[in-house]
Amino acid sequence: MTDVVVIGGGQAGLAAGYFLRRTGLEFVILDYHAGAGGAWQHGWQSLRLFSPAGYSPLPGWPMPAQKGESFPTADHVIDYLTRYEHRYDLPVHRPVHVSNVYQDRGQLFVDTDTGTLETTAVISATGTWQRPYVPAYPGCEDFTGRQLHTVEYDSPEDYTDQRVVIVGGGNSAAQIVAEVSTVAQTLWVTQRRPRFMPDDVDGRVLFDVATAREAAQRAGRDHDGVSGLGDIVMVPPVQAARDRGDLNALPMFERLTSAGVSWADGSEYSCDAIIWCTGFKPHLNHLNGLELTWKNGHPVTEGTQSIDASGLHLLGYGDWTGFASATIIGAARTAKSAVADVNKYVRSTQAQ
Repeated sequence: MTDVVVIGGGQAGLAAGYFLRRTGLEFVILDYHAGAGGAWQHGWQSLRLFSPAGYSPLPGWPMPAQKGESFPTADHVIDYLTRYEHRYDLPVHRPVHVSNVYQDRGQLFVDTDTGTLETTAVISATGTWQRPYVPAYPGCEDFTGRQLHTVEYDSPEDYTDQRVVIVGGGNSAAQIVAEVSTVAQTLWVTQRRPRFMPDDVDGRVLFDVATAREAAQRAGRDHDGVSGLGDIVMVPPVQAARDRGDLNALPMFERLTSAGVSWADGSEYSCDAIIWCTGFKPHLNHLNGLELTWKNGHPVTEGTQSIDASGLHLLGYGDWTGFASATIIGAARTAKSAVADVNKYVRSTQAQ
């Protein structure tokens, strides 16, 4: 029996662990990865943060700057997360696969490949990387070239001298267009016109907005966030692609053909590969046993707390679990309030 089980040992799980350590509650963090670093272990070779290290802190210990890099690489983030869990002696158990969470007589049970844990509260922090989303388009089965999602992309060299279609209007798509276009003929397609942030705006704005939003919430005021600034951060490679003229997006195609893609007006584009940068869904199969209420593609919560299971909190999946909570700074801020609620719930349960 333990007070809290955290499922997921990436940035959100470690942030939760930091605050749990300060409560005095007994807890464990279960991570299915063999090593530390969460989903950052699976990014493409050139993946970088879109803010300087000092603006992507987990609680207690800011990320150190990376020598020679304004925007830290994925390897630097992995090293930071590895050192972070050792610095705070967080009880991370890996690799552990969680198959099911269920409730019985007011207690929660977590089934894993190493046994079943009984607990008062669960913080699910498994992220989205394990559930890439590819929309269904007519002709997907007919295309004879290569189709892959962002999770399978590694480096631009794999597409040298090819014709590549890149789908999606977010940061991942823009960054992949930026580098693939240096070695291949690329066509970028999006559902709506891409919205680029000003050149002098990067992830530091998220940090500042998160701070302002948190203060506004404490004061009972509304805060608009960054919705008016755009979606795509103009990191140096993306700026360079724009300056080369490689960031001109076309409207979404209507279907795939055996040779490529086609639009409603009959125009076609033949290609060797299609890279779907179309996002992710929350990885929550382990919560199926709780029969949670779902809406808009995710369990219904009040803040991070499930409306169906008082001892369950969901952390780090996106704005529905806290502003910018899928980022390092957002996960850190959301974890603080989530753990405060968990501590209150566990203590009240123990007092009964």
